[in-house]
Amino acid sequence: MSALTLARGASLCVLACSFLSAPALADEAADQSRIIVTASPVIEAAAERADRTAGGANVVSAEEFQDKLAVSLRDALSFSPGVYTQPRFGQEVRISIRGAGLSRAFHMRGLTLLQDGIPINMADDNGDFQELDPQVFQHLEVYRGGNALRLGGSTLGGAINAVTPTGRSAPGVEARIDGGSFDTLRAKAAYGYADEQGDAWAAVTADRSDGDRHHGRRKAMRFNVNVGLKLSDRVETRFYASVQAIRQKLSGALNEADALNDPGKGNSIGDQARNIDSIRLQNRTMVQLDGGQLAFGAYYNSKSLNHPIYQVVDQNSEDRGLFASLDLAGELGGLPVALTLGSQARFGRGDFRQFLNVNGKAGALTSLQKAHAQTINSYGEARIAPLPGLWLIAGGIYTHGERRLDNRLAPARSGEAKFDSFAPKLGLLFEPSKTAQFYANYSRSVELPGFIELGQAPAGGAPGFTPLFAQRAWTAEVGTRGRWGIARWDVSLYRAEIKGEMLQYNVQPGVIPAATFNADRTRHQGIEAGLDVTLTPWALLRQVYQYSDFRFRGDALYGDNCLPVVPRHVYRGELRLGTERASFSPAVEWVPQGAWVDYQNSKRVDGYATLNLAAQTELRSGVTLFVDARNLMKKRAIGDISAVVGYVGQATFYPIERRAIYAGLRARL
Repeated sequence: MSALTLARGASLCVLACSFLSAPALADEAADQSRIIVTASPVIEAAAERADRTAGGANVVSAEEFQDKLAVSLRDALSFSPGVYTQPRFGQEVRISIRGAGLSRAFHMRGLTLLQDGIPINMADDNGDFQELDPQVFQHLEVYRGGNALRLGGSTLGGAINAVTPTGRSAPGVEARIDGGSFDTLRAKAAYGYADEQGDAWAAVTADRSDGDRHHGRRKAMRFNVNVGLKLSDRVETRFYASVQAIRQKLSGALNEADALNDPGKGNSIGDQARNIDSIRLQNRTMVQLDGGQLAFGAYYNSKSLNHPIYQVVDQNSEDRGLFASLDLAGELGGLPVALTLGSQARFGRGDFRQFLNVNGKAGALTSLQKAHAQTINSYGEARIAPLPGLWLIAGGIYTHGERRLDNRLAPARSGEAKFDSFAPKLGLLFEPSKTAQFYANYSRSVELPGFIELGQAPAGGAPGFTPLFAQRAWTAEVGTRGRWGIARWDVSLYRAEIKGEMLQYNVQPGVIPAATFNADRTRHQGIEAGLDVTLTPWALLRQVYQYSDFRFRGDALYGDNCLPVVPRHVYRGELRLGTERASFSPAVEWVPQGAWVDYQNSKRVDGYATLNLAAQTELRSGVTLFVDARNLMKKRAIGDISAVVGYVGQATFYPIERRAIYAGLRARL
């Protein structure tokens, strides 16, 4: 199946080349690059690609969080518009865009995570964001919703691509050490080298902490390396390797009284934990064409998950895949045009076992399932400018998915499912000036169920195949981004009409037989806004605001009730005072009104506001000392929630981070 799909993609690529003339749209890239300006040509090129998107997209440079204790995507994406991140404990974070996967209280769903363009998600689209280490990011590319088409994303939330440095973009030696509260200590050593024939970059990072809650201890060791070889003036191939060993104790959810009055409390029953050992190998070859670029490659992921929770989950999985993409720009009939074509084929298999949890150790075997999955996304997007400054965009992504579970202990509960869908996208991008854009798009998204949904355990029974439908949505979006005077803005408004949203419930014998169902109709709508204001050469105000209105639509049980978990309003602001030599940055996070806890809308938590502080000073050229202080006022509040059907005092709350002070030293030679 994959060979046929990629062969068709290659044929389309060759055919497309014959229709496009050679001149590249250099003027377009040059004009749009003025909206986002960075110190790095690599990051600026990524920003130009985001600016050519007729929808919500942005690039986050590592410079934005390098002077903070960035242990998770929460720390890296705090000021990325539209990205909802809420820590639970340690590196455990809820991450959601446009409400995607909001009912999932563990792991991640509804987003495609990539590192260097290769999916971190397994072939069934489930993923563990803990495998992404912000210490080794050069920048992150965030494409919200249907705008993730160019990364092969077809889900409601979109895609996040974390890009590591190369020997050319980060030459020399880099060292870093930081730590502080809760016996936290981290270290990094990296080296980059480049010459005319190629380049190489490698980094080793280590992280340990007792956590701000009992039974939240963690430690991790990671190794990342990539080597690039110039085969000719137009051809370069790059090999990547990434190895992770992650050990994380799970503090678990608390009841409301404990979360507010004793936020350091944790649950040690069953010694719950998430232990991950993984290795990723990949190759990407890039060929520069007259007016474009061809990229293709392959990857292999191997992962072992030991996960004591209500039972001991023991999973070993392998994922492998092929990918190819073509970007061309030129003229057709005298009009500027651009074309993107691509295909990603992912194949995975897993050995899924469950045991009774005996104080964190495996007891008697309760489930043995063999899993097989494939997901093939083939996409294309065409752009044409009928008038100067006006781009019309049309494209789509075709998704083929297969899921099969062979239940070795209960063969009758084996099953398989196949999915085929097409998600079109239409959009326009208007640039009245070199520093302002307005856009609109209308797109379809499709999210296939993964093995967590398809291999559910019914009330009082063992895991087995549970049929579900794919989640589908049509999303309309309008927005603007640009710079004018002292201000830079990025604002999107969206509305997604969803059918079959996968929502989670509390399993109750005789009442709710399984944990995940397809809802009938739901609606997600909101505002994603970012505004930076340069008040003076030594004062920069950064702000993000998120409005989220997620609800049922005429549901038989819940009417038009709001969906729980995500609060209606979230605001973050940071005032950076100083220069590159020394700066002082107070910051606030404000949730005016807390989120609903249950589908019945019988319980809502309170809002909160926290005060944080960061500071840095350059001790000498290339050597910087920094301080990162959090929740200085020792605020106690509910940060994250595991949704329930009806609230009756369950332990479903996660407190916000406790007061903590960290400091570090980083150097580049």
